[in-house]
Amino acid sequence: MRLELLHPRNRIALIMELIYKNGMTTTSGGNISILDEEGNIWITPAGYDKGILTAKDIVCVRENGRVEGMHRPSSEFPFHAAIYRKRPDVKAVIHAHPPALVSFSIVRKVPDTNIIPQTKKFCGHVGYAPYQLPGSDELGESIANTFSTGSNAVIMENHGTVVGGSNLFEAFQRFECLEFSARSIINSQKLGGYKTLTDEQIISFENQDVNLPEADETVYHTDEKEIRHEICTYVKRACEQNLMISSHGSVSMRWRDNDFLITPTSLNRRFIGHSDIVQIKGGTREKGKYPSKAVKLHQAIYEQNPDIKCIINTQPPATMAFGISHSVFQTRTIPESYILLKDIPFIEFGDHLNGNETIPKLISKDTPIAIIKNDSIVVTGGNMLETFDRLEVAEFSAQSLIESTLLGDLVAIGQEEIDDLVEKFLK
Repeated sequence: MRLELLHPRNRIALIMELIYKNGMTTTSGGNISILDEEGNIWITPAGYDKGILTAKDIVCVRENGRVEGMHRPSSEFPFHAAIYRKRPDVKAVIHAHPPALVSFSIVRKVPDTNIIPQTKKFCGHVGYAPYQLPGSDELGESIANTFSTGSNAVIMENHGTVVGGSNLFEAFQRFECLEFSARSIINSQKLGGYKTLTDEQIISFENQDVNLPEADETVYHTDEKEIRHEICTYVKRACEQNLMISSHGSVSMRWRDNDFLITPTSLNRRFIGHSDIVQIKGGTREKGKYPSKAVKLHQAIYEQNPDIKCIINTQPPATMAFGISHSVFQTRTIPESYILLKDIPFIEFGDHLNGNETIPKLISKDTPIAIIKNDSIVVTGGNMLETFDRLEVAEFSAQSLIESTLLGDLVAIGQEEIDDLVEKFLK
């Protein structure tokens, strides 16, 4: 889907639907705008139900100030206009009150984006705008002044958050990524706090060697097309279930021998199509396409483990609370968790970069999952269904472990019970 070719009305309606359905705004809260090539601002209407918003409800405020549409423009129009004046490179703005970011807003703090490399890349330094009356020119100036310092995401004191981007889809990725980060940090506080990466570690991630030679030609076989469809289906499902966000996460499936298909780098995961999936054959990448930065990690896992047919690495917020706190992920809690996950080891950040063989040699039938500190969870399986099920169980288990900290001390299943599980289900 060429999203940039959609009319501004359609783009705004599409993104507002995603924000609302993913619980990041309320019926009355939040607003979105786009500045078009002619200087017109397209914006969501005032006082309209975000759950039923359609393209025809979007309002246009012309460069000369004339309003066109069935409704009044959002009462927060002044700060959208102020941001565009102060930051000519910003062409889209999203404002809403997602719960985790509001938590930061009301304690007057900003999320630390150094928790994982992708968060730093997409969100950068998060600004802070002092409180002003909603809808006022003063609020517009407060936010715009913060944007003028170079921030693309701003926490609004006792209000919510606002993000900008060169287009609406970039702004949405930034918005979603920031809420994910805030949620992961809040969860980690229940586990004792979080650890951050140094700028040097983040640079090492960005500079890792992920180049594969380009294939001279690519042949698309019927079984290969089926794999593309399965990957796209489960990536969409992962996003819908908040197991993956639009800017993070990789999925691959073995095709023939050590050849496989994998999601691309840089594209919005929510809108990946069959033609975006990248074929890796004989150590070469499909002509004209660039695979996920995790491609060499996936390649090494397949080469070391012939029984593994699928790999997902992603950053769901409860699991990543363990990833950024480095707290033990205790799977010996209920039978399903241990049967599907086994004991989950931690991998030091950096041991997954540039062909390091730590993870490929660690992963096995008895260790199907590993958590890379401050990066992701790596989940493997004999097929997509088994792998995805493990991912879901990991995230559900992580959430239960986090919430149990408020109730009392965890009591794990004893070794005798574990031995019984192994005897019945794992031999």
